[in-house]
Amino acid sequence: MLMIASGFAALGYQIVWTQQATVWLGHESSAVLAVVGSFFAGLALGAVALGRRAETSTHPGRWYAVCEAVIGIWGLALVWAMPQAGRALMLITGDDPSAAWQAAVAFGGTLVLLLPATAAMGATLPALERALARGARRGDSLALLYAGNTLGAVLGVLAAAFWLVPTHGLSATAALCAALNLLCAVAAPWLLGRDAPRAASDAAATPSRQPLVLLAATGLLGIGYEVLVVRVLRQVSENTVYTFAMLLAVYLVGTAWGAAAYQRWRVGRPDATQTTGVLLMALAITALCGTASLWAAGTLKSALLATTGAGMAAAIAAEAVLAAAAFGVPTVVMGALFSHLATQAVAQGQGFGRALAVNTLGAAMAPLVFGVVLAPAVGHKLALLVVVVGYVLLALRVMRPAGPVGIAVAAGVLALVTPPLAFIDIPEGGRIISHRDGTLGAVSVVEDAHGVARLHIDNRQQEGSSATAYADARQALVPVLLHPAPRQALFLGLGTGVTARAAALDAQLHVQVVELVPEVIDASALFADVLGHDTSARLQVIAGDARRHVGTTGQRYDVIVSDNFHPARSGSASLYTVEHFRAVRARLAPGGLFCQWLPLHQLDLPTLRSIVAAFVEAEPEGLAVLATLSLDTPVVGLISRPGSGPIDIATVGERLRSAALPEPSAAWGLRDEVALLGSVIAGPKALARLSAGAEPNRDDRPVVAYRAPRVTYSPDSHPRDRLLALLGELQVHPAEVLSADAATSTRLVAYWQARDRFLAAGRDVQPTRDVQRMLAQVREPLLEVLRISPEFSPAAEPLRHMAAALARLDAPAARALEDEIARLQGTGR
Repeated sequence: MLMIASGFAALGYQIVWTQQATVWLGHESSAVLAVVGSFFAGLALGAVALGRRAETSTHPGRWYAVCEAVIGIWGLALVWAMPQAGRALMLITGDDPSAAWQAAVAFGGTLVLLLPATAAMGATLPALERALARGARRGDSLALLYAGNTLGAVLGVLAAAFWLVPTHGLSATAALCAALNLLCAVAAPWLLGRDAPRAASDAAATPSRQPLVLLAATGLLGIGYEVLVVRVLRQVSENTVYTFAMLLAVYLVGTAWGAAAYQRWRVGRPDATQTTGVLLMALAITALCGTASLWAAGTLKSALLATTGAGMAAAIAAEAVLAAAAFGVPTVVMGALFSHLATQAVAQGQGFGRALAVNTLGAAMAPLVFGVVLAPAVGHKLALLVVVVGYVLLALRVMRPAGPVGIAVAAGVLALVTPPLAFIDIPEGGRIISHRDGTLGAVSVVEDAHGVARLHIDNRQQEGSSATAYADARQALVPVLLHPAPRQALFLGLGTGVTARAAALDAQLHVQVVELVPEVIDASALFADVLGHDTSARLQVIAGDARRHVGTTGQRYDVIVSDNFHPARSGSASLYTVEHFRAVRARLAPGGLFCQWLPLHQLDLPTLRSIVAAFVEAEPEGLAVLATLSLDTPVVGLISRPGSGPIDIATVGERLRSAALPEPSAAWGLRDEVALLGSVIAGPKALARLSAGAEPNRDDRPVVAYRAPRVTYSPDSHPRDRLLALLGELQVHPAEVLSADAATSTRLVAYWQARDRFLAAGRDVQPTRDVQRMLAQVREPLLEVLRISPEFSPAAEPLRHMAAALARLDAPAARALEDEIARLQGTGR
């Protein structure tokens, strides 16, 4: 039970620490690499510095108890210290660091922060192995000990990701893990209290270094294989917090099973060298087969979902099957091989502490070697085949070359005849314009048969397209034009760059934009001509993390706009927390404006309420707007104007007339102050009512990261239904958000009513190229909208287009429609 509880706590910590590190590293992939590397490095240091003393002591139970106590105490200390240290590390990193400095702080800072706990973890297994030996031949119980500890780790991963963190938060989960450590420390003297006499086999006359060399190399290759497979599978999975937890759990299940199988299989097989060779060759073969399975991952997932149907449970189960195909058999062999090599090292007098140290030291190097250096340089396919060839070279050290050479040849053939391990959905008649594998993701630009280019990260997350310039530009111009005289603007997130470039159309505005993924910055150049104007002189792109930049820059901005980040994707949820919204507010200049865009097509309403609750806590006087009138991809904006009071409509009108844009703002549907303010859907009171009872999203309670994936895995409604349901809950009163005369307020109320009626009318419209059939659906609803507000041009424009098309078929009917539109709009004022 001690080893299961200890393993549970260790991997529970890893889940918690990864989420906490995401806040200051900006991306879950960065956090995984930093925490995993630091975790193993700490284990190695603890095993080599403390493990040998623990396993040679006549009181190993006491060593175990002390180490568990240290882990528990430091785990509790990090509940308070981790957020503070994260902020300090952000300041040390700076707002515009070099890649080398950022990596050094990420890995070095995380290592130092976690070291007391991870070093103590590194000594627990050697101490426990010595305490359980009870004078018997050393190493006999090692495989079973490792299997039990890894089984506990599996339970820790699943419990933390699927229950503890979503329900109780990060601090409570870490506190529970610490309680388990302290419970182990208290129980150890009773369970392991008897002294362990020194066994005669503790020292060998001629110890061999081969097991240690192999342990170091297999640690490097084994975790390298894990890192690479996770990177590949996130291109076909949904890449949520549940995805990573499931992949890690499958990996650990395999190693636990392999260790347990070895405990039984080794009986009666004294030839250690032959066993080593067989296991290494088996690992080379299974890693090659696991790599080969990745090419079929997309097809396999589609087939599984077609069989099981939609739903979150089915989607996560499909991701588990993909993980099992790639990890299942290789990790079983890995567990058996580690148990075998560690047993041999102990039998030869090297000690379990040293064996564990060299293995985890190799594992600590894997995220850097494979995740940061090798995969971006040569691609996932060749990097995975390097792992296979690595196992082949190790097998050649201990057995005849025929088998290993054959596997190497097979790997070479696979490298030559297979395409890259890059999953890119290409529409019929389309083509790939660019593709690059980076440390934080695979970035591709794909063009369809109509010439529309789309930017994707990991083949899942669309960052914009050349066909969405109108919507993307409005997400810049609505907040920029609501400020009376902006001079400095900051955009968090680049995507295609169209939104930031639209802001830079204003000749009086200097725009900074922060983008975390370097490959996105490069790909955005392919969309530079979408707006038809060169804005490069007023646009500065910074490669960095949005939260870190906001937290460390000394500059203040008139306007800050945060992109509509997909809340279920890696690291995005930390950009929707109370802490982040407060940090953004602190970066606003006097009279400044902040706009947070929310993709309602990627959010369910409960998740939206948690984000709004976080926003309202940071800015009680905020308001909400719609970016466009799209029913398929609705985007809601939360706007704060700290200390500015109601919006003065006369000032807005003057701003529209004086804006230094290359073309009239009417080109973006913002022809006057009524059209601009007609996008408002809620004031402070409505937002407070919307978020009442919802748990605010916080750094320590990342409810969005764990709730948002549910609508990604299994949408509960269509985006248009969510939009209309949201509008049905909201009310906006002119006096709450505006400073305007009664006549203008009346016009705005009519405009808002017309907008809502327009959207409701469009919900059930069936698109058709037959103009008469289309008119039969929309003519009366759109005319009714114009009767409410003749100024609502989004209803008049499609009617005019249809009248022009109808003129070729029925000229009298077309003239009658045009006359009706003119009559209604002629009475607009």
